This record gives sequence, structure tokens and C-alpha cells, in this order.
Amino acid sequence: MSRSVRLVPPAAVLLALALITPACGGGVHGTPGGSGVRDPYFPKAGNGGYDVGHYDLTLDYTPAGRRLTGTAVITARATQDLSAFDLDLAGLHVDSVTVEGKDARFERAGQELTVRPHDDLSKGETFRTTVRYSGTPRTLTDPDGSEEGWLPTSDGALGLGEPVGSMAWFPGNDHPSDKASYDLAVTVPEGLQAVSNGELTGQSTKGGRTTYHWHTAQPMASYVATLAIGHFAITRSTGPHGLPILTAVDPTQAKASKDVLAQLPRIIGWEEYNFGSYPFSSTGAIIAGPGAADYALETQNRPVVPADHLETSTLVHELAHQWYGDSVTPKSWQDMWLNEGFATYAEWLYQEDHGGKSAQQTFMDLYNGDDDAIWAYPPAKPSNAAHISDTPVYQRGAMILQKIRQKAGDDTFYAIIQGWAADHRHGSASTADFTAYVEHKAPHKDFTEIWKDWLYGDGKPAHP
Repeated sequence: MSRSVRLVPPAAVLLALALITPACGGGVHGTPGGSGVRDPYFPKAGNGGYDVGHYDLTLDYTPAGRRLTGTAVITARATQDLSAFDLDLAGLHVDSVTVEGKDARFERAGQELTVRPHDDLSKGETFRTTVRYSGTPRTLTDPDGSEEGWLPTSDGALGLGEPVGSMAWFPGNDHPSDKASYDLAVTVPEGLQAVSNGELTGQSTKGGRTTYHWHTAQPMASYVATLAIGHFAITRSTGPHGLPILTAVDPTQAKASKDVLAQLPRIIGWEEYNFGSYPFSSTGAIIAGPGAADYALETQNRPVVPADHLETSTLVHELAHQWYGDSVTPKSWQDMWLNEGFATYAEWLYQEDHGGKSAQQTFMDLYNGDDDAIWAYPPAKPSNAAHISDTPVYQRGAMILQKIRQKAGDDTFYAIIQGWAADHRHGSASTADFTAYVEHKAPHKDFTEIWKDWLYGDGKPAHP
């Protein structure tokens, strides 16, 4: 910065300038952060202007009255000068909001909680927002008709977040492009368990209520955060390299789930061999009771699997998501096939390695089969939000990986899928990132037709 001689204005001029210049905290002239990050399928999801580093959630839930009280302390970094910012929160009553310990004005509009801090925030500034809230959490209905958010059960509740259900039980930046570490302390009536992501770091009972403390150190997208409250049979064991395993099983399902869950350490070992080192500090599963949910979900560290969905293939699929979806998370919901295509292909590989059909046989069976739903739309361009979890994303997504394997050869293919998981560990990535990565790892192969016909092309490709 150059320096020059500064002329001092008369005192009267200084006084006049002071009278006409508006006060602004710290001299920052911020603008509001965006409501939504322009996701092509969920435009209201997420928010602009900041990046969350950590969620510290303190919850108290009583199943009898279905009442939740919560305090969310959200530590974030401003990515622009901010005069206001939004959080995603569906339903629930907001009792108060503070930013950096000072009361903040706030307003509600749909899922948007708009916060106006006492002082504008500077770009690059780390700030802490505390939201106190209460009420009866909602069960939300996805565009495809499935239920998410807060699902009451016979003895508790289950929190599931894909794609935008986490905002039903805590405020945040509810989009897969913004990942954070988590601490969760949840208090429930004595005799019930509360199971979440990461590791249990503490448990205490006082006055007929028990508090469970869970810590998730590795970055986690909000949609794979979970909380299961109820009666569970908790089992602790270890997997490869001493990896801690914690399973929580609805007591009515303990016997039926025993044989499948016994395979969990071996499945993790097989997936490490194929996909690279396990990306988190613990693993396991939550086996929900009848009626809790009608789908399995790859919640981080320990997937949630309904009792009637518990098969070896399901466990292979949901645990594969720990690499593809949970560690390497899609930048937008248009990139969903990077989750589901990979996890489906893991099922094919597991079958191939355990005396079943080869992945190529599975590919040809689908190509020659009569399920036209596979060709309804290209995996990288689902027709709308209601179809991001349809067959093309899963099966045709897996078929793309088999086409890459055919083109690149086994050695290069495994270098691609292992390298993809390692190089993007704990980050977010897009379809364009993946295609560029494949081309970089196999520079002498031409993938143009695979991208054109299989990834982005309409209808059934002319040749398998």
C-alpha cells in the first residue's frame, strides 16, 4: 500500500461527516447470504454465505408427548461479508437466536430461518450461532412419497435425513455440499437408549432421565446424520485393524438379525480390499423395528436398516456408501448416481467374489432384460426430484462402472475407484469431477461414448 501526505480537514467538516455516516459494526458492509444453494432438484436446500465447521446439538425428547427441546450451537465461517444468513429448519418453534453471544433478530418463512446478527460478519470470520427451539418434530414426505425427518416409533423416534429431512430436528445448512463435525447430547427417559453417529463418549442418568453423548469427528453431511431413540440391544465388537463396531438392534429383531450382522466385520474387510482403507473411526448398524422406516439409509458410521430389509446384500450396499456417499459426498443431488451406482456395483462385485454371477453377467442380464424403467432417464440427469432414487440411478449407474471396467481393464479400474475414494476423502464431488478423474487415470482410453450414451444419453444404448 502506498502512502501519501494526508490533509487534516477542519473540525467542523469532521463533525458533519460523523453525522451523515451511518454506523456499521466493525466497518463491515455485508449483504444477506442466499437462501438455498441453487441445487437443481432441491433449490431451497442449503444456504449461501457461510460454511459450517461444527454442530453442537443438545436435545431432550419425551416420546410420550413427542416433545423435543433443543439447543443448536453452530460454528461456521463467513464466505462473504454478511448482514444476514439463513438456516434450514422445518417446523418447531424458535425460542431465541444469538450470534457471538449477542441477541439476533430472526424471522421464519417456510423452511428458512433468517438470522440478522447484531453486527455484520466479515468474510473469513468464524462465528458461533446458538438457536434454542422446541416443539413436535415433523415427519416430512419426500417428492417420491417416502417419509423422512422425524419418524415416531412405538417406543421412541428415528431421525432420517435423505434428502432434506434433518431440518425436521435441528437447524443447519442442510445440503450435502456443506459437511461438518458433530457433537450430540440427547436426554431421554431412563430405560431408553439414544443411538447416533460416531462414538459414544459419555452416558449419565439423573432424575429418571439418561443423557447420551455422541461425537462424530470426521466431516458429515447433514442428510446422513441420524438419531434412534428406543429400546435397543447394544453390541460392541471389533473389525479389521481393531475398528470399533457398535450395533443397536431392536430387541424383537435380535435373533433374526444375528447371522447377517455377524458378517459385518468380514464385509468391511472385503470392502477395504476393494475400495481402500475404511474412512471413519467406527462402524456398525442400527436395526430398526417393524414400522420404523420402509427403507435402509447409509447414515454415517452405522447405517439404519429396517428389520425386513436386513440381508447380506443390503449390508454390503449400505456399508459401501461409507466410502461412496458418506466420505465422498455429492456436490448436488443431481450427482446421486455417484452414491447409488457405486453402492449397487459393490453388490455386484460381492456376488462375483462369493460364488455368484460375475458383474458382467449381471450387466448383460439387465441390458437384455425387460425392465424398461432402467432406461427412463440418464443417471446424471434424473427427470425431477421425485426420481433421484429410481432404478436408472442405481442399476444404470452401476452399469456405467462396469463399462468403465471393460474399457480400462481391471488393474486401472480398481486404481480408479480406490483413488477416487482416497483423493476425495471427506469431501464433496460432482459427476464432472468423476469423469475428469477417470480420464486422468486412464489417459490412453477414450470414454466419450460411455459418457454420451450411458451417463448422459436418453434411452437404451444401442450396444452393451
